[in-house]
Amino acid sequence: MMDDLISGFLAAVPLPALLVDQTERIIAANPEARTLLGQQITGRHFATILRQPTVLDAIEAALRDKRPHQARMLANDGAQDTSYDVICRYVNGIGAVQGGAVLASFQDVTHLEQAVQMRRDFVANVSHELRTPLTALMGFIETLRGPARDDPAARDRFLAIMEGEAGRMNRLVGDLLSLNRVESEERVRPKDQVNLTGTLEETITSLRPLAEGAEVQLSLAAPEEPVFVIGDADQLRQVFTNLIENAIKYGGRGGRVDAVLSASDRDPAVRGPAARVQVIDKGPGIDPVHLPRLTERFYRADNHRSRELGGTGLGLAIVKHIINRHRGRLRVESELGQGSVFTVILPR
Repeated sequence: MMDDLISGFLAAVPLPALLVDQTERIIAANPEARTLLGQQITGRHFATILRQPTVLDAIEAALRDKRPHQARMLANDGAQDTSYDVICRYVNGIGAVQGGAVLASFQDVTHLEQAVQMRRDFVANVSHELRTPLTALMGFIETLRGPARDDPAARDRFLAIMEGEAGRMNRLVGDLLSLNRVESEERVRPKDQVNLTGTLEETITSLRPLAEGAEVQLSLAAPEEPVFVIGDADQLRQVFTNLIENAIKYGGRGGRVDAVLSASDRDPAVRGPAARVQVIDKGPGIDPVHLPRLTERFYRADNHRSRELGGTGLGLAIVKHIINRHRGRLRVESELGQGSVFTVILPR
C-alpha cells in the first residue's frame, strides 16, 4: 500500500525524481528518473548511480540534517552535454529506517546555461568587431595629429581609410538594431498580403547598379501571374536584398546571379501551398563544412573576404529570423567550384 502511494506520488512529479532513505539506497524512482539514470536503479546505493561528488554531498547532507540542499549535475544525452540542478528535500514518514527519506529532483537547466553562453559569446563578438575599427581610427587620429599633420597626401589616404572603418561600425550597429527588432517580432505573425513578384522586381532594380559595378548579370524569372503571400513586405525585401547582394559580392566578378520565383499548391517543406525564391550564383561555392553554421551570428565562411567586402556577419542571422517569423524555410545548397543556391520557401 505504501509502495503504491510512493510510486503514484513520484509519477505525478513532472521532473526526474527519486527517493533515498536512511539506508542510503534508492527506494523509488519515477519513469523520467529511470530514463535519465537507468532502468534498474531501485534498491541500489545512490552513490553507485549518481557518482558525482557534489550530488552525493547534497544528498548525504539532506539525510543528515534534514534541511534542503542543492547541487549541479553534469550529464550527456548522447547529442550534447546537459546540466541539471539537483534539489534535495527531506520527507518525513517515508522509508524503512527512521521514518524519512530524501526526495531528489533533477531540473534540466541546459537551455539556461546555453542562453548565458550565447550572451557571453554575443558580447565578446560585438566587442571584437567594434574593437578593430576603433583601434584603427584611434591610430590614424594619432598619426594625423603628429607625423602626418603637414602631409596632404597621407592625410587624404588616412581619412579615406577612417571613413571606411566608420562605415563598417555604422553597418554593424545598424545590423545589430535590425537583428534586435526582428527577434522581438519573431513570434508575431505578419498579416499583410505581399506581392512577392513586385517585391523581387523592386529588389532587383535597387541592386542593379551594384551588379553592373561588379560586371555581374542579374536576372529574375517569375510566373506571368503575380505570386502573393501573407507577410511583411519590408522584411521580405530585406531578406532578398541580403541574399542577392551576397550572391553578387561573393559570386565573383563577371559572373551571373539568377533569382527564380515559383509557386506550388503543395510544398513538402511547409506541407501546403508555398512560394519558392531561389537565388543562384555560379561563384566559387561554399565548403559543405560551413553550411550548417551559416546563419549563426558573426559566423563567416571566409572571414577575411567578408570583412573586405563590408560584411558584418549578421546578415544571414537576420534572414533566418525573418523567415522563421513567416513560418518559412531556408535551404542552402553549395559545392566548391559549382556555385550556391539559397532557397526561401514561404507558405501561401
